Amino acid sequence: MRLSSRFLPFADAATKELPLSRLMRLSLFQVSVGMSVVLLNGTLNRVMIVELNVPSWLVALMVALPLVFAPFRVLIGFRSDNHRSVLGWRRVPYIWMGTLLQFGGLAIMPFALLVLSLDGPEQVIAGRIGAALSFLLVGAGLHTTQTAGLSLATDIAPDASRPRVVAFLYVMLMLGMMASALCFGALLADFSEKRLIQVVQGAAVAQMLLNIIALWKQEARDPSRTAANRARPRFKESWQSFRQSGGSPRVLLAVGLGTAGFTMQDILLEPYGAEILHLSVGETTALTALFAAGTLAGFAISARRLSKGADPYRVAALGALAGLIAFSAVIFSAPLVSPLLFRIGTTLIGFGGGLFAVGTLTAAMGLAQNGENGLALGAWGAVQATAAGLAIAGGGAIRDVMSSMAGHGQLGPALATPATGYSIVYHIEIALLFATLAVIGPLVRSRHSPPLPKKMQFGIAEFPG
Repeated sequence: MRLSSRFLPFADAATKELPLSRLMRLSLFQVSVGMSVVLLNGTLNRVMIVELNVPSWLVALMVALPLVFAPFRVLIGFRSDNHRSVLGWRRVPYIWMGTLLQFGGLAIMPFALLVLSLDGPEQVIAGRIGAALSFLLVGAGLHTTQTAGLSLATDIAPDASRPRVVAFLYVMLMLGMMASALCFGALLADFSEKRLIQVVQGAAVAQMLLNIIALWKQEARDPSRTAANRARPRFKESWQSFRQSGGSPRVLLAVGLGTAGFTMQDILLEPYGAEILHLSVGETTALTALFAAGTLAGFAISARRLSKGADPYRVAALGALAGLIAFSAVIFSAPLVSPLLFRIGTTLIGFGGGLFAVGTLTAAMGLAQNGENGLALGAWGAVQATAAGLAIAGGGAIRDVMSSMAGHGQLGPALATPATGYSIVYHIEIALLFATLAVIGPLVRSRHSPPLPKKMQFGIAEFPG
């Protein structure tokens, strides 16, 4: 009890209005989101490529599909703010609908993937349609659930503790991802099609139960706030006002290049570990936990530096530099046959990505005018999601094409190895990170520039999930 709150980072998150037990229960929706993210971006992409022999370009396209809905998060938040309902709930309908979408997508996903792995033309077409539908449903559901859930947490928490509550929810997301990665890895250690169905559908039931527990008696009913005759602003008017207030295209360009540089490998790391370094399903799934741990460390360090007035562009550039080291380690792990070096590189990718995301998000906050923080962050999120989706899809296609050319000897005998396609993607990412550094360079403040105003200093508490 005599420990300083510095050593208990979430001791001040709980309040009389929002006790710790209620906060812990509310945070379960983040655990369910983390579970879906790990399945889509970690476990299933390796299973599809290695165990089910699905082309990596198709896997990349499927994994990128959920990102289609990411740019609409700002619209989802705007609509939940102004939801019309006779029941008096604003957030609950959106969280529940997101939960149903996630459940439906995960329920049909394993069967769609098994059909997709068959050779018949009719099975291939049906499998592609079913897999695309399942990934779209899960993507729409997790973005809707998380956006409305974070809005609900912001509504419930008192102003003084709100930043710490949001921070706690984000940490729960990362912990949920790490725990889910370890759990799925253990369950799929002895892979079989029956076990795949059991794990994915079990995750569907688990995420629904977690969200129901998280929602139970959280949002108070207030029909006056959701009445049909209540005046509401138009999204188009708010967006036009934000565009007219100005902004920096260079910042958004840096966000796009850096995001592509860090995410092009998203569906390739686990297949790379399996095919090149001969890691098991459990060992490659554990990479997601290492990646999440590195990301969390990046957020913690960037939050500390920015709270002391560090330049956000310098923090973003530091993340890009960490990414250069990370991808170099991943590339050299193949000729050195070093799983340890590969794991170190994976952790550093998460670490650099965390630093870069926080730095560029802080810069995006500086673009806000007249209190339009939500739209500024929405623009940041839209650019990030679009770049990530294109990079993931492009990375899979490049790997397939280059691996095919290398296998046929078209790139020369020195590159006729299975690692060539992966290595070319990693080299492209290094080039993108160098381009990111070139774009960020003119934005960096000199050492003699005044620090950011207090309201613009950023910590993990302000990261929007």
